[in-house]
Amino acid sequence: MIKICSTEDVPKGTVISANVDGTPLAVVHGEDDVFYAVYDECSHAAVALSEGEVSGCTLECWLHGSRFDLRTGEPSGLPATEPVPVYPVEVRDGDIYVSLTPSNGVTR
Repeated sequence: MIKICSTEDVPKGTVISANVDGTPLAVVHGEDDVFYAVYDECSHAAVALSEGEVSGCTLECWLHGSRFDLRTGEPSGLPATEPVPVYPVEVRDGDIYVSLTPSNGVTR
């Protein structure tokens, strides 16, 4: 697990971008009060998901509106049809840690 930032850096309902060893991540504080990490690139178009909107347990791509489930990486609407990698997150002592091994088996 790699330390990304403090939980205070990601207020509830927001997303930040992080680059860890060349892997772009979107770190999200979901509206369910859980922290998530997904690959920071839409599977439909090469744009940063970290620039999108958080809604419940989804992250919406700002360009074409595809929403990705933060728990599974699965898109819930077109135009995206392929999931994005989802990474395990742990919160320890107020800090967010992420593993770069996707928990959903999707690789980039």
